[in-house]
Parts: sequence; structure tokens; C-alpha cells
Amino acid sequence: MQLDINNISKSFGDKEVLHGVSFSVVSGRAMGFLGRNGAGKSTTIRCLMDVFRPDSGNFLLDGKPFKPRSLKIGYLPEERGMYQKNDVLAQLAYFARLRGATKADAVASANRWIDYFELSEFKKKKLETLSKGNQQKIQIAQSFLNEPDILILDEPFSGLDPVNAQIFKDAISEFVKEGRLVIFSSHQMGYVEEVCDDVTLIHHGNILLSGNLDEIKREEGQDKLFISVLSDDKAWERELAAAFPALAILPGDDGLILDTRGQVSQEDIMGWVSGQRLTLRRFGLYEPSLNDIFIRKAGD
Repeated sequence: MQLDINNISKSFGDKEVLHGVSFSVVSGRAMGFLGRNGAGKSTTIRCLMDVFRPDSGNFLLDGKPFKPRSLKIGYLPEERGMYQKNDVLAQLAYFARLRGATKADAVASANRWIDYFELSEFKKKKLETLSKGNQQKIQIAQSFLNEPDILILDEPFSGLDPVNAQIFKDAISEFVKEGRLVIFSSHQMGYVEEVCDDVTLIHHGNILLSGNLDEIKREEGQDKLFISVLSDDKAWERELAAAFPALAILPGDDGLILDTRGQVSQEDIMGWVSGQRLTLRRFGLYEPSLNDIFIRKAGD
């Protein structure tokens, strides 16, 4: 499957919040939809799910109009909306039936995902009696009901501890391996980097980049080196800049990012370091983290 988001624009009153948003998601590859708070992630997803109607643009699934009500979709909205006074198993089975499952299949699916997320002891408990983290897992479980072909998750890792986050990541990975279409929005770069094959970055309602994560990293790291030395004296940084005026020097995580612009080689830098009698902690090609890319592209 391929989902195409084509030139989506959306305004609220006089404020346009999406400016011709376009990107594609393919099945078997998890897409991370990234952006700062207020960037337009949730608005895009709500337009996709027909919660909001876009002012212009369209959504296509394999070249045909995307109709969420006629498809098997698991959806986790940013604002959670389950029934606090109802038993966990009963309401999950209810949601499964709303999506077309028979009574028996609904109960079976609800039980499966309750067990998967290690919540079996809470099946007969009211949702309000569960901890915040376990309530979040129930919210997540409802998006997996009936084994949807398309899984759309809006800030799904909120409130999860590392152990439960890993269980959730495993569930997403299983869906991806089965060839399902998975897209989730987040501003938590670490989780996205672990789970996603592709990323799309939105900023102030505009798409800044979209594509294969590994290729984006290679492109962003092109002609860049990373250097870190064992020294508390920062004078070497000034001396390095003076020795190689062609370098663009940027702060990195416990070191410096050197943009060579194709004019300075690794050998040149190594020769200079040896002459300065500096002890290297790390030196080599620079591969930016997703967090580095995000800050560089979306930081104001």
C-alpha cells in the first residue's frame, strides 16, 4: 500500500496552519512524522482521519481516494477519549465491535492485546483505577484491535516508562514486518530513530524534509567530520579555526562538527592534531543523529 498526502492546506479562521503539506507513506516501512509542538502534526492527522476537512488537497491510497471509514484503521488520537468508569475488557471489545468485528472476534481481539501489553490482571477493572502508564497502554491497545491494515498513532509514547515503551516498539515492529502501513507523529526523536525507516519533518505547517532516514543522515553528514579531544583548554578550538579558515565549525555533542566544504581532508586535520600533541577522544566521519537534524532544521 502507498498513502499519498497531496498538497493539504488547512486554516482556522484567518490563521493558515498547513501550507500545502505533501509526503508519502508505504506499507512495510514505519514513517515518523516529526515536528515541534504546534508544527501541524495533529492537524494533518485529523485531516487524514476526516476529523477536520482540509481546505485543499487530497489523500490517496494506492491512487484512489482515501476513505478512513471503509478501511481497517487503528487510530490513537493525541487527546485520549476512553471511558473511565467502564471495565477495560468490556470497552475494548465495544470498540472492536464498532469497527465491524463480531462479538466473539471482538472479545478475542481485546483479550489478545490486553495480554500482549501485560495488562491481564486489569481486565475487569475500571479504567480510572489504573495508573497513568497502564491507562496509556489501554489507549494504545485499542488502536491495535482487529489487527488493522493501517496504524496511525499521534504522540503514542507519552506517559510510557522504558519497559512499556519497548513492548510498544515491538508491537509496531511486528506490524511493519507484516507489511502494514504505520505512521506516527512524535517529537521524541529517540523513539522515532529506533523504530522508523522513513521520516517527515514539518515546521510551521511546511514540510522541511521527507524520505529514507539513513539517506537523510548521509546527506546531512556529507563533507562533515567530528572531532573530540581530551582537553579542558578550549584554545585548541580557536587554533584549529585559524589553521583551517575554510572549515565551518559547529558545536556538537561533546566535540566539534567540522564542515570541510570539500576543501579540507581528514589527513590534513590529523596532521594538525599530531603537531599540536592533542589526545583524540574521537575523530572520523560525522553522522548526525535525528535529534541533530531536527534541531538544525526546525530550531528557531
